[in-house]
Amino acid sequence: MSAHEVANIFTDIVARVRAMDPANARTWFDDLTVERFDGGSIAIGCPDESNVRFLHENCRSSFTRAAQQITGHLVTVDFVVGAADRRVADQAEWSRPALHPDYTFENFVVGPSNRLAHASCIAVGQSLGQTYNPLFLYGSAGLGKTHLLHAVCHEVHKRIAGSVIQLLSCEDFVNRFIRAIEQGNITGFHSQFRTVDALVIDDIQFLREREQSQEEFFHTYNALYNSGKQIILSADSPPNEIPSIEARLISRFNWGLVARIDPPSYETRVAIVQKKAHLRGLEINDEIAEYIARQVQANIRELEGALTTIYALATTLGEPVDLRLAQTALEGQIKLATKHISITDIIDVVTDHFDVRLTDLQSKRRSQSITVPRQICMYLARNLTRHSLEEIGGHLGGRDHTTVMHACSKIAEAQQSDPQMQALLSELTKRVTQGRQVA
Repeated sequence: MSAHEVANIFTDIVARVRAMDPANARTWFDDLTVERFDGGSIAIGCPDESNVRFLHENCRSSFTRAAQQITGHLVTVDFVVGAADRRVADQAEWSRPALHPDYTFENFVVGPSNRLAHASCIAVGQSLGQTYNPLFLYGSAGLGKTHLLHAVCHEVHKRIAGSVIQLLSCEDFVNRFIRAIEQGNITGFHSQFRTVDALVIDDIQFLREREQSQEEFFHTYNALYNSGKQIILSADSPPNEIPSIEARLISRFNWGLVARIDPPSYETRVAIVQKKAHLRGLEINDEIAEYIARQVQANIRELEGALTTIYALATTLGEPVDLRLAQTALEGQIKLATKHISITDIIDVVTDHFDVRLTDLQSKRRSQSITVPRQICMYLARNLTRHSLEEIGGHLGGRDHTTVMHACSKIAEAQQSDPQMQALLSELTKRVTQGRQVA
């Protein structure tokens, strides 16, 4: 097969993926290349490792299905750093955290609600350990804290060759500490976290009620601070309002700059919708962006969800996106926003449907009869509540955020490929949002 034929096939595959999975489609898909195509497998070259991770975690099934549909053969898909970019990547021997390719300063919409947080993150990225140390961001879920944390890391990597950054959730920090204790490798843990140029921890509020982990973090904090290394933290509330955190830690959280992020204003929400649409290569006019911004006011995550819902309906119906279609798509979502849904509501419906117990879902059991309901709980909680990944995992046996992300990805894939799963999720969502019907 000639290079020209391969290029045409790959162009068709990318176009099919965009149509099948608008939620995860991105404009940088145009930069993807074919590194290897032997008929039975295809290796797709990406600009850097963050793109590889994004595609592997979110788009592998859609690329596989698209490749099989276009070629008419069974095809396996893999994602790699492209040859043109691999030489640069091979020169980097420093620690590179798993950064989201979308979460950069260029893609962050600034408004009155987040201006201080945004400016402080830029300042930190330009003068690591010298401007605001520590930098503490706080605000409700879905307002852009994680985006800013990743954006700082992107900026530091661009500016400082050889920089070493640890970016992780508080839950992950605690779990790594526990494993280090179990393996008798505290020295290795100290080397991993006390020798970095920047330690960036998301959702630090989950350090509460974990006395030994707080003790370890206290000494890690002191070691980094005394060495002039940067510390960046985020939480859902200001330091003084985090319960069950030692006073000496709260005091240190307040040493630098504490910046609040509030829900975005109407004008900012319009700009966010337009930015999110542009990132996905989607066309959206001002009328639709303004409609979404009026109807969805809670947070950025729900704005993204609304945009995804609209384009999913347009793709299903094969119709152009106009205001009428947007209103139809969001009708159920707007009703949902008026009802407070808890994880307990979801667990009650799922356990009733599958005839399992909460203790089963929280257990370590991995049989399909337990794993599938557990993953569905996680998926519904992610889509129907404002809880973070860590909070969802905490309700279901103390699982970490990566487990929840994997579960959500698995169920989302099943929903796209299995009509029965799609119908089941629709029915369970209806029961959760309307209140469980007890026979």
